[in-house]
Amino acid sequence: MKKIAALLVMFLITIFAASVVFAAEEAKASSGDDKTSSAIFFGAVAIAAGIGMGLGAVGTGIGQGSAVNGAMQGISRNPGATNKIQVNMILGLAFIESLAIYALVICMILLFANPFVKFFS
Repeated sequence: MKKIAALLVMFLITIFAASVVFAAEEAKASSGDDKTSSAIFFGAVAIAAGIGMGLGAVGTGIGQGSAVNGAMQGISRNPGATNKIQVNMILGLAFIESLAIYALVICMILLFANPFVKFFS
């Protein structure tokens, strides 16, 4: 039930965000006010970057917690394999953390080097 509720919330957010974008295009076409559409665009970009980084952090946090959980269970069941499990866990955590860094880079690109700025300036 929680998964369905989460999917419904994401769907509704997508629908509402799309309606804001289309409304901004309509307002620009009818009134020619570039400042309003530009403000809406940059506000939407800031919100999208925040949500994207938040989702990236949540996903990698869950992944890291699951990886450490599995490693601790393996070490508790077989203490002789501690070194091998620990090395693989640290390597896996580095790969998982790289996903968070990729999300951060994409958010920074959206905020500071947005390729769509030419359409709204």
